Amino acid sequence: MDRRQFLRAMTGAGCSAAAYPWLTSVTMAQGAGLGENRLIVVILRGAMDGLDVVQPVGDRDFAALRPHLPISEIGLTGPFALHPGLSGLQRLWQAGQLGFVHATSTPYRDKRSHFDGQIMLEAGTGMDMPIASQHDGWLNRMLQSVPGLTAETAYAVGREALPLLAGKGPSREWTPEVKLALSQQGQTLLDHIYHDDDLFREASTEALELSQGLSGREMRAPREAVTAKPAMGADRAWPDIDSLVDFAAGRLNGATRIAAFSLAGWDTHRRQAAAISRPLSRLQRIILRMQAQLGPQNWGRTTLIAMTEFGRTARQNGTGGTDHGTGGAMVLAGGALRGGTVLGKWPGLSEAALYDRRDLMPTSDVRAWAAWSMRGLFGLDRSVLENAVFPGLDIGQDPKLIL
Repeated sequence: MDRRQFLRAMTGAGCSAAAYPWLTSVTMAQGAGLGENRLIVVILRGAMDGLDVVQPVGDRDFAALRPHLPISEIGLTGPFALHPGLSGLQRLWQAGQLGFVHATSTPYRDKRSHFDGQIMLEAGTGMDMPIASQHDGWLNRMLQSVPGLTAETAYAVGREALPLLAGKGPSREWTPEVKLALSQQGQTLLDHIYHDDDLFREASTEALELSQGLSGREMRAPREAVTAKPAMGADRAWPDIDSLVDFAAGRLNGATRIAAFSLAGWDTHRRQAAAISRPLSRLQRIILRMQAQLGPQNWGRTTLIAMTEFGRTARQNGTGGTDHGTGGAMVLAGGALRGGTVLGKWPGLSEAALYDRRDLMPTSDVRAWAAWSMRGLFGLDRSVLENAVFPGLDIGQDPKLIL
């Protein structure tokens, strides 16, 4: 039993983030080989509706497809408008530190399963490989391609590693929402048992410190006001998100260079106008609090990529929501980003232009955008990206995402 297994045992048994949509995970990696730039990946579990987040209000077919979903008046570029739930990010857009990719997806098609879609998203492979055999993630393969790196893995609520960083690369785990509650007598006994064992003494001490450190922060967290509902797009506090971001930002301000979050809640089959506001607020909070915690210098070296397993149907359903689709959108942020634009080739929303006459047609691969981000940030060779990190992918022309 090694130190990593011991910490895992101390913090609970594994579970599936797709099966438990309230879970939030974070994974981190560090190493001198990555230089000073930082990459943050946010996996949006549940299939974010890109057509609602980045609304093609200038497309003549859009309003007819969604007659009962609110139309935004927050203009971006071209035919697009930003959902009011992310209106707190407008200053980043104006500063060129926010961008989007539209009509993009993984190679996953037709069956529209959250589980399979998330596996393919985090594995970074294509349909030529059976989904059941995809056990490592593209971030882990990237780490293996850079000499001299170490990886550190942590969790906010989830109890198993993000597949995004699963693989041969070393990792550490942290579960801040699972408390290791021991009495003083129990702690003394634990210290006595492991006093002469360097490995387990260090691991048990670290587990206690991490658990108790978060408990203290939770006790100090202000209670949310119950009398006033925050305005749409307001930068509101989310204590669990804030604890997670603060922990990650503290590492990113040091030697850590990669953090990968998991943010659930995007499965909006019913009453989407209300249901999507919460995950949008939480995503906005991650971005704004990360910017604040990193400070101008380190935020200026950071790119954040938020991606989802697939998009949602172009047409709203009978319960005011949308169903599992294909093409979707990515959210990009950071001071290292060349933002202020909506990237990707827009295919249109006419029935003939839709995928299977129901979904937004994908015109790009999410893996290519991730690959160009890593190339711009860390200088990885194109051959490494196409053969090792995303096997078999042609990443195409450089979209010049990074300044």
